[in-house]
Amino acid sequence: MKWNKLLAILMVSLLALPIQAFADMAEGDMIITLGENLSEEQKNMLLAEMEAPKDATIITVSNEEEHKYLGNYISKALIGTRAISSSALTIAKPGSGLEVETRNINWVTDEMYINALITAGVKDAKIYITAPASVSGTAALTGIIKAYEISAKKTIPEDVKQAANEEMVETAKLGDSVGNENASALIAKIKEEIARNAPETDAELRTIIKDAAKELGITITEQETLSLIDLFNKLKELNIDWNQVGEQLNQTKDKISKYLESEEGQGFLENLKRFFSSAVDAIKAFFS
Repeated sequence: MKWNKLLAILMVSLLALPIQAFADMAEGDMIITLGENLSEEQKNMLLAEMEAPKDATIITVSNEEEHKYLGNYISKALIGTRAISSSALTIAKPGSGLEVETRNINWVTDEMYINALITAGVKDAKIYITAPASVSGTAALTGIIKAYEISAKKTIPEDVKQAANEEMVETAKLGDSVGNENASALIAKIKEEIARNAPETDAELRTIIKDAAKELGITITEQETLSLIDLFNKLKELNIDWNQVGEQLNQTKDKISKYLESEEGQGFLENLKRFFSSAVDAIKAFFS
């Protein structure tokens, strides 16, 4: 009997060791997520690309997990049968917000990841997402959230994870219609308004969506409006800290803004105006 108790205590202690190690993670520490179906050569190539330190925490993501979180929103064919997309999450300074960089990701943009990660409650991290060949990037969110749970020593509710994945996919679909930057900016703008003044009815939510689209100069269809109403109604029902969503959006706003709203973009438009004005003047002078 004593031996059984001793064995039980030993097992509990062993199981607690990784948790204690993760709890000691600090700013600058990195967690790597690798697709389960990568070859050893591919793993080594991606680790070198990520500049992973020897003591980096490495976890794997399975294709089964990818289907679990994406199966309700995109086709099985798009998810595929192999988990290969990988990521590196580096703990950043508190209050610094999120920063995302991608390579070989052809559908989901950096801004889409940022928006979805903010919904999931992920904050203050530098994230690098990559794959050995060009992929859609939809499966990468699963690994990033998994890594954050380990680094922050917290569990993100399953329904929130599902919502973040749905948001990412819906934004990517909207991007096919209105452009990726427009789609990301619209989602961020709607979130800002909800964080500032939560709508109580579908009519109020519709107004927020329409006003946000108008302010950003984006035209969306009635079906796209209904899809956004459905998405944000789901988000409203979840235990999401909208104050934190607002704070994270403010911290990463420059990373989610449309190019043409930026100083660089405005400078480009101004130069473009001057160019055409000069061209018109030159034509007038030629014919006078």
